[in-house]
Amino acid sequence: MSRRPVIVIHGGAWAIPDKLATGSIDGVKAAATTGYRVLQDGGTAVDAVEAAIVVLENHPAFDAGYGSVLNANGEVEMDAVLMTGHNLQCGGVACVQNIKNPIKLARAVMDKTDHTLLVGLGSNQFAEEIGMEKVSTDDLVTEDAKAEWKEFMKFKTTVNVLFRNRDVKLSGCDTVGAVALDNAGNVAFGTSTGGITAKRPGRVGDRSGGYADNTSGAVSTTGHGESIVKVCLARQITFNMEQGLSAQEATEKALQSMANRVQGSGGAVTVSKDGDIGKHFTTERMAWSWIKDGQLHYGLNPGEDFSQAV
Repeated sequence: MSRRPVIVIHGGAWAIPDKLATGSIDGVKAAATTGYRVLQDGGTAVDAVEAAIVVLENHPAFDAGYGSVLNANGEVEMDAVLMTGHNLQCGGVACVQNIKNPIKLARAVMDKTDHTLLVGLGSNQFAEEIGMEKVSTDDLVTEDAKAEWKEFMKFKTTVNVLFRNRDVKLSGCDTVGAVALDNAGNVAFGTSTGGITAKRPGRVGDRSGGYADNTSGAVSTTGHGESIVKVCLARQITFNMEQGLSAQEATEKALQSMANRVQGSGGAVTVSKDGDIGKHFTTERMAWSWIKDGQLHYGLNPGEDFSQAV
């Protein structure tokens, strides 16, 4: 059944500082516009999601690709995942290093292997086998990321404190993500992140960074990965939609449940199988945008919803 194309973007749920506010908004708007053009040209939902996330990975305001944070060893370890609701195919990479666009590598895992996840050295070896561009750590790290790493290493701040202490304003968790619905009625999600500053080497937070199923819809999550995993947040949102809730209601209910059960904060963007849109966050801010019927909506602070034609 033909559908009107929809794309929804998030740039991460956290206490985004004012100096990154404009860049975050501009980035999610650019990503949505790029993904929507793919859909308008007849591209698939998974094509649109990948294209949108590449824009976010290349933007320095976000903790994904260029802009990734540093782990406790001062290294970059990135995670990315992609899934199509058409046949539940998915691909992901974790703790990958020296790759410009981890979402492209996740797509290659989905399309070119029989696996769903490659990690560490294995993911980098696969990247070399398929000729993916390799970059240096310096090509991925901004000066802000270096300064934040020094601050958190000085105080030995743990992951749990970063996400539970609302007074810690620099605790970035700006995973980026996208969901889309294409003309053919297929949904897809993608999520990409550099993780948490000063995280333990080998820590993977995005192994359940979303879900996509044509029978319900698609979700991309952001926030404290450990909390998201514990409650299977994305699958909970799609389940809520299967029970008759709107995309917005399903998203809000699941995030509130996560806060109640494990005291975790985060956000999510959602599109239902019928093109209904949801977006919600329980952190201080989340950069988001969506396009449907040629109209772009975007915001950063609670209650915001600006719009313009595209």
